[in-house]
Amino acid sequence: MSFQLAYPDITEERRGNTGTPGVWHFDAGVAGPAVMISALMHGNELCGAWALKALLAAGVRPRRGSLTLVFANLAAFDRFDPTRHDASRFVEEDMNRVWSTDRLADGSTLERARGAELQPWVARADWLLDLHSMHEPGVPLCLTGMLPRNIELARRMATPRHVIVDAGHRDGTRLRDYGQFGDAQGDARALLIECGFHGDPASVDVAHDQVARFLLAAGSVDPADVPAGWIQAPLGEQRVLQVTDAIVAPSMQVRFAEPWQGMETFASAGSVIGWADEQPILTPYDDCTLVMPSLRQLKPGVTVVRLARDYPG
Repeated sequence: MSFQLAYPDITEERRGNTGTPGVWHFDAGVAGPAVMISALMHGNELCGAWALKALLAAGVRPRRGSLTLVFANLAAFDRFDPTRHDASRFVEEDMNRVWSTDRLADGSTLERARGAELQPWVARADWLLDLHSMHEPGVPLCLTGMLPRNIELARRMATPRHVIVDAGHRDGTRLRDYGQFGDAQGDARALLIECGFHGDPASVDVAHDQVARFLLAAGSVDPADVPAGWIQAPLGEQRVLQVTDAIVAPSMQVRFAEPWQGMETFASAGSVIGWADEQPILTPYDDCTLVMPSLRQLKPGVTVVRLARDYPG
């Protein structure tokens, strides 16, 4: 699929209003949630930047609590080339794997240093919406993590149709799971939204919908504050899936049996979905669903597909 989404001009938006480039903060002066919405965790994921740009242009401000908007990996975004969009995912390392105390503290890469710059804003938030898009064409997904409070929030938002309960990646901690957001005893809420393929203009519509629904769920704004046309009708009853296995590349010798798009469900255990080092990758149980299969970022240690079944809750 070709890259059809235009590159947003965020010259003004990257100035911010906080002294931290790319960070905007608004406080209602009335008790309420501290909401953070982040975009451009990866420099080629443009839909979130378009959504935050539009939110600022519409003058949306919190009626209760505070709202922080973050354009995260500006350096990677500045490298964007639609003909080589994978090359601007990050500069030195995936910024959505640096969210741990030790990695943020060492500042050894541009992404770790930028993460440390953003960390004080992250620490203030108790509601997080992290907007992403996908390497391959596919349906939008809401990734909740394992905490029941986030699964409940995803269900309350009613879109997107597919909700994924997952434990994260072996190669580092995502923002959604960092600090208060990963504390099982706390009450902070965090969702990661995959809005569709990076270059699909429809991904912006998904981002608008998710921003609107999230702000309403948090109680930050009233329905009249939401820009017209942002909330989309649900496309059917939600399906909640729990990831049971992550297929991690042992080497560069990984291939799929078909050009999977994600959400394919295999009726029988033992179905071949691909090969790693010429050994078959098999579905471990009946009614196994593929989540975000992709070889575009293939290297040893990277998750190439996740396997899921219907969530029992």
